[in-house]
Amino acid sequence: MENVNSSTAQVIIAIIPIVGIVMGCAVIFFYILWDHRRKTLLIKTGQYNRPVFDLFSFSLLSGALLSGVGAALTVLLSIIEGASYGLLGGIIPLSMGAGLISYYVIKRVEKRNG
Repeated sequence: MENVNSSTAQVIIAIIPIVGIVMGCAVIFFYILWDHRRKTLLIKTGQYNRPVFDLFSFSLLSGALLSGVGAALTVLLSIIEGASYGLLGGIIPLSMGAGLISYYVIKRVEKRNG
């Protein structure tokens, strides 16, 4: 068989990701819109309870996850590529995780002392 590059096939292949992105944006837009309307109705009727966000626990969890992923990527990339700019793909999440864990430790010490 011949490899024929059809212009119609190329157009369809180019349109598929564009349509997917547009539909995804539409779904996200309507989710945000309807959630906003739901919250405003709850506020008007007096039934809205503000959600509680525990930054203390979030910093520990995300710090542990980022440190674990960053350590694994740092080791893997240093074995594969050695010392190069690609190693930043592991060092950046590792340092972010270490920063979040240090925030957790500092706040825990402050809470215990004060």
